[in-house]
Amino acid sequence: MPELCNISFPGSDFASITLECHKNLSEHLTINNSPVLFGCRTGICGTCLVEIIGDIPPSQPDEQEMLETLAPNNPHARLACQINVTGNVEIRKI
Repeated sequence: MPELCNISFPGSDFASITLECHKNLSEHLTINNSPVLFGCRTGICGTCLVEIIGDIPPSQPDEQEMLETLAPNNPHARLACQINVTGNVEIRKI
């Protein structure tokens, strides 16, 4: 049986969802009609900028460069399209 991760959205009316860990977050959020919006899905438009609290892999250099421009003082800022969920997380829109 695959490991499952819980994704919650504090401060929104959207219910939490459970998905298989180690999968791309954007694919699951789109399927579940989440409050996170997506544009390019390649990490260059910034549409999916969110604050994430929880266990996720560190950002890659290209994403980090974009985050330094979009949210330079927020250590929890991430681009949702670039994340593979590895544990339970909370997502807040920035």
